[in-house]
Amino acid sequence: MLPVPEALARLIALMPLMGTEEVPLTRAAGRVLASDAVARRTQPPFAASAMDGYALRDAGLAPGAEYRVIGEAQAGRGFAGAVGPGEAVRIFTGAPVPEGADRVLIQEDAETPAPGRIRVREGFDDARHIRPAGGDFSEGDRLTAPRRLTSRDVALLAAMNLPRVEVRRRPVIALIATGDELVEPGETPGPDQIVSSNTYGLHAMLAALGADPRMLPIARDTMHSLAAAFDAAEAAGADLVVTLGGASVGDHDLVGRAAGAAGMALDFWRIAMRPGKPLMAGLMRGRPMVGLPGNPVSAIVCGHVFLRPALDAMLGLPAGPLERETARLAAPVVANGGREHYARAVLGRGADGALSVRVLERQDSSLLSVLAEADALAVLPAGAPEMPAGAAVEILRL
Repeated sequence: MLPVPEALARLIALMPLMGTEEVPLTRAAGRVLASDAVARRTQPPFAASAMDGYALRDAGLAPGAEYRVIGEAQAGRGFAGAVGPGEAVRIFTGAPVPEGADRVLIQEDAETPAPGRIRVREGFDDARHIRPAGGDFSEGDRLTAPRRLTSRDVALLAAMNLPRVEVRRRPVIALIATGDELVEPGETPGPDQIVSSNTYGLHAMLAALGADPRMLPIARDTMHSLAAAFDAAEAAGADLVVTLGGASVGDHDLVGRAAGAAGMALDFWRIAMRPGKPLMAGLMRGRPMVGLPGNPVSAIVCGHVFLRPALDAMLGLPAGPLERETARLAAPVVANGGREHYARAVLGRGADGALSVRVLERQDSSLLSVLAEADALAVLPAGAPEMPAGAAVEILRL
């Protein structure tokens, strides 16, 4: 059985890099920027007022000093003239600072002794309240690729005057549930059947991470049905084929045989982890294929551990093991066996405010209710002895 790091490295090596496309900013959030975005303008393009008040010259500013108000500047409509000694322009936030002014006296620090005049109050704010031209960014500055674009990035791109950006194409990922025991949600299961859930969980995960997952019809436990499913994945233009179930060695676990008959060159099979031991990967008809276990929790845990980094590689992001944190066990855990265990767990805070983790009591790989309760996986090393409460353990957030 392969250790998880080795299996993940080999899986990432199988992944193709997606091509690029241009999208409008309204469709850019969550996409991966494929090339640097270069600002087409400076922001702000002029020195701008940071407050409502009066633009004037700083020289001579003192309590009791009086100024004649010669005009007004507002956002989108500046004052065309210049400010001389003893003069002020009424100004509002975001307006260009007039020529000659180098200070904004906030309106709370000004009184009006007569119409068209202001006087500086005692204890006035000493800040200048001017945003310099280019204080945010300048023309030619870059938002560097690759990066998954957030709403904050999209706002920056808009301010850079970029209506469209180049992003990686969403990988098409075919999801194929397998097994005679499965029916779709909403259908009436037979007496020996269950409702398919794995593909729905993985579809939600992959779509949120920027993929274009496609759920194909359930493949039955026959070579013919599996071959038809692989043909359907190819017809759908899949960049990655993911099967769920049938990857073990039972008499009715046909996925490996069917994939081999369809031309798959197997790269590896079986991982030293739980849940998720019967995982296979290889290339089939020039595209990567991953066979995940059929148990619901196993499939989704493997989705986090393997498919998330694989998708990063396809999108041109740095790809490798997911970032781990360290937490303190809230309660003891029993000794672990010979495979690394990704135990479903719940995060919290100890009395000292430090991050803590409670491994849930029930760890059967069929229990979706336990997985839904969990917000982390506690990674228990292979062969780890019993760990007392307070011991440090690595966790992956879900």
